Amino acid sequence: MKLTILTENTAGEYFSAEHGLSYFIEYDNKKILFDTGASDVFLKNAEKLNVNLNDTDVIVLSHGHWDHGNGLKYIENKPLICHPDVFAKRFRKGENKNIGLELSFEELKNKFSITESKTPYYITEKIIFLGEIPRLTNFEAQTTAFVRETGEDDFVPDDTALAIIKNNELIIVSACSHSGICNIVEYAKKITGINTVKAVIGGFHLKIQNKQTLKTVEYFKKNKVENLLPSHCTQLPALSLFYNEFKIQQVKTGMIFNF
Repeated sequence: MKLTILTENTAGEYFSAEHGLSYFIEYDNKKILFDTGASDVFLKNAEKLNVNLNDTDVIVLSHGHWDHGNGLKYIENKPLICHPDVFAKRFRKGENKNIGLELSFEELKNKFSITESKTPYYITEKIIFLGEIPRLTNFEAQTTAFVRETGEDDFVPDDTALAIIKNNELIIVSACSHSGICNIVEYAKKITGINTVKAVIGGFHLKIQNKQTLKTVEYFKKNKVENLLPSHCTQLPALSLFYNEFKIQQVKTGMIFNF
């Protein structure tokens, strides 16, 4: 499995960066664009990396936030898989700027062939869009800084990830983990029946060295994950803890990982 970092918060040499995430995944005879970042940065970096996005078989949208889906303006005519809630208008509490997708559902429907699913969707037998993640841990997804346009709290139920099976082991590709990265991994294990987690890459949505971060570190130590690559919305205090415990490397635009 090959995963190329097209958009990340941190720039690699010769590559642009922004607050956003976009990965290009090649595996099991499929080429998957996982999120598109906030702008056309993913296109510019793809060109530098000789990644032909015209060859994309399917786009997966992890959730409906601007920094993961506004790049959809710059691509079209591809199948798009997402949770139905990605199209909601959403805001930070106390603010009136929409932090959801810039394009409306009608505009996106005219650009893509959309498959909406709250339940696991098998792109192939070995690549699974997990759909809505059950919130089972007592230390993740307990509070939210977001609201819907209706005024109700928005816990981002559309937040999801990919579970990829290789050699009877799991590779988890997350985006922002609003649902909790441990919840995501546990659901992937339940859906696939596979308990060995080889790698986890993506945003963990951990900001500081609090109970959630400490419990997450404890969880990954217990699960003996071989390759741990927190990125994007995982901020420096949390990253430093992961470095001390796992000697992680920083994920940057232009990097290529082979699992």
